Amino acid sequence: MADDRFHVYDTTLRDGAQQEGLNLTVADKIAVARHLDGLGVGFIEGGWPGANPKDTEFFRQARTELDLKHAQLAAFGATRRAGVKAADDPLVAALRESAAPVVTLVAKSHDRHVELALRTTLQENLAMIRDTVSHLRAEGQRVFLDAEHFFDGYTSNPAYALEVIRTAAEAGADVIALCDTNGGMLPDELAEIVHEAVQTSARVGIHCHDDTGCAVANTLAAVKAGATHVQGCANGYGERSGNANLFTVVANLQLKRGFDLVPQEALADMTRIAHAITEVTNVTPNSHAPYVGTSAFAHKAGLHASAIKVDPNLYQHIDPAAVGNDMRMLVSDMAGRASVELKGRELGYELTPDTTKTLVERVKDLESKGFTFEAADASFELLLRDTLHGSRRRHFEVESWRVIVERTKGGELVSEATVKLHAKGERIVATGEGNGPVNALDKAVRLGLEQLYPELAKLELVDYKVRILEGTHGTDAITRVLITSSDETSEWATVGVAENIIDASWQALEQAVTYGLLRAGREVS
Repeated sequence: MADDRFHVYDTTLRDGAQQEGLNLTVADKIAVARHLDGLGVGFIEGGWPGANPKDTEFFRQARTELDLKHAQLAAFGATRRAGVKAADDPLVAALRESAAPVVTLVAKSHDRHVELALRTTLQENLAMIRDTVSHLRAEGQRVFLDAEHFFDGYTSNPAYALEVIRTAAEAGADVIALCDTNGGMLPDELAEIVHEAVQTSARVGIHCHDDTGCAVANTLAAVKAGATHVQGCANGYGERSGNANLFTVVANLQLKRGFDLVPQEALADMTRIAHAITEVTNVTPNSHAPYVGTSAFAHKAGLHASAIKVDPNLYQHIDPAAVGNDMRMLVSDMAGRASVELKGRELGYELTPDTTKTLVERVKDLESKGFTFEAADASFELLLRDTLHGSRRRHFEVESWRVIVERTKGGELVSEATVKLHAKGERIVATGEGNGPVNALDKAVRLGLEQLYPELAKLELVDYKVRILEGTHGTDAITRVLITSSDETSEWATVGVAENIIDASWQALEQAVTYGLLRAGREVS
């Protein structure tokens, strides 16, 4: 289990699950917990048993299905109700019965919340904290306390907010996590309050929301002020603007401040874990996320590329491999020779100065017409290969194609595409039907070529984006199409540009098929 001197506490499965549009099944929660354990966090908050049937079931299944190597499970709940003994409160009983080794209790630390939300007295709130903490400790569970609305409460009534900390610590709570529940604090003022809380001699933690965009900065400020327990969510998930991004917090503390929080090999797997969790949650990953985003170490400007060619550290704050990420060179109309050289090397090609010059000129010319290669690496590689060979090289030639869209009697739209191709000395005519013109073209091409290239059976169109380019209007506008394809093991993107949306789509589709064949080892003879 993780070192107890400093806690990394994840609350994705409870607080993070409150994000709008994020809905986790029990199986999803089990899967996310395994990923988080693989990162090496110390504690995983599984949810609120007793208050939520799904969370109750999660803790039941976790007993047999979760074999955690690093983390301990924490059950979240509230202090007993006013006027009821902790031993008699059914929600406290659910925490006991969860079998979680750790219980995290939420308690009010803001005097106005006690009187207006709980509708009880300040003294009774302290009694509720004391009774619940001591009861669960007597039952053999470790107890952490989340002091809800602590910073607003301290501003309103500092003496009472600090008394909540003392009461919980004296009753046996190991950690009192100070919660910036409304997310409104800024680092300097938050650090001052944490410093005062640490003077109580209780062990202090921090739980920040990101409503001011300062959740990670506030967490780091709290650690500097004496907090030894940090809470956050994978990928910054959470209600409203989210919680402190646990990946960013861990990477900053370990790589920038020298904390030994997770195993180095786990830190080097952080990018994969972050993206694996997005697959489970079905939330589109933030490509610009620090450390783990696909654009976190992507370089576009020619000036940057020239410097990186000499020393990558000149424009990168860490080695991307430390968190399992990669440096990427983006090729665009901003690219200079260095950008193209580095991108070619990234793809496995050593370019001569003359080839580099020609390729730069072609990229800038095509991008002036609407193409974009920073989002279409496969199209760039095909352009690079064509430049190296001095001519266009493809596995098949196109004689013609056409698409018919028909509206049936029942109102259904059906697209039918016919393609005429030449490949390996054969003339091929194939027809495909689809739910749209591009889908029909895709089916027709693969149907026609699969006998010659069986690998195409695995090819799948997984994403399709259309953009009307700036400076053009109406039906005569220039259209750019980006297609993402997959062969079951990886994905690649291709681009097409034309006045006609179907023509632009065909360009991207033809390149996608060609690149898929190259990936399968089919070189052009």
